[in-house]
Amino acid sequence: MDVPSSTWLLTGGAGYIGSHVLRALRAAGHDAVVLDDLSTGLRERLPDDVELLHHDLLDPGLGAVLADLTRRRDVAGVVHLAAKKSVPESVAEPLTYYEHNVGGTVAMLRAATAAGIGRFLYSSSAAVYGETAAEPVGEDHPTLPTSPYGETKLAGEWAVRRHAEAEGLGWTALRYFNVAGTASAALADRGATNLLPLVERAARSGEPVRVFGDDWPTPDGTCLRDYVHVEDLAEAHVAAAAALLEGRSPGALNVGRNAGTSVLEVIAAVSAVRGHEVPYEIVGRRPGDPARVVADASRIADALGWRATRGIEEMCASRP
Repeated sequence: MDVPSSTWLLTGGAGYIGSHVLRALRAAGHDAVVLDDLSTGLRERLPDDVELLHHDLLDPGLGAVLADLTRRRDVAGVVHLAAKKSVPESVAEPLTYYEHNVGGTVAMLRAATAAGIGRFLYSSSAAVYGETAAEPVGEDHPTLPTSPYGETKLAGEWAVRRHAEAEGLGWTALRYFNVAGTASAALADRGATNLLPLVERAARSGEPVRVFGDDWPTPDGTCLRDYVHVEDLAEAHVAAAAALLEGRSPGALNVGRNAGTSVLEVIAAVSAVRGHEVPYEIVGRRPGDPARVVADASRIADALGWRATRGIEEMCASRP
């Protein structure tokens, strides 16, 4: 069936992932209003014709903001990306993560429901699985997160699912694996913790990138992750939004490539693209890190018809 165009409220839309999701929604014929407190998001990532609601999810006035929005616009649903996302920071500041990630999700659910918005697409994470020997990891695998960040994303999933059951909302949670790459320099990841931007900085500066342990139970001793291009991830959101508009609620879905790449392999890929060796140094393991997490992405292919099409080389070649 043909899916009509619609307007979505996109939280965290001025962030790295959010700006790519915004771009993909608009390319698919949808409109979007961005809600972002700009604590990490950048206004310049947003096209001039996109409405920005500069607002904090924990502000008591959130309900009034959404009520005003739905009086002015016919909002089909919420794409909820706004969250804190650093594993090490979550270990050091767990209450901050629970407050923002869980509290912010609950606040958005309440405000959206009160405003009559009946669809909710939640940004989750592979961090919900924690340490696992399974490879690949399917959605039915036990969820035993090893960091407060992972715990808050899982608690957010629970809140979305239970609230959807109680209120009759359509919902989906996308469990992102490791996101990398960019569609353009303007939308690039400026984060201080994601591996690929750190390797890119090392390539430019000559300062070695830190590798957290070389004694993990993996082929080369470094952590193994499933990297997915941010443009593929953005297209997964469009497919999930289409399913919600069709009245389907696919539940929690992995977004990955069914392929593991180690830290040293990422460094080697960037070195090959740049034409010179990227320096690195081995340091101690980082608290909260699992050794390997690789997606089984067959369920999202069946439910949404989505598959990743871009490889690690394209992620490394898309320069910030």
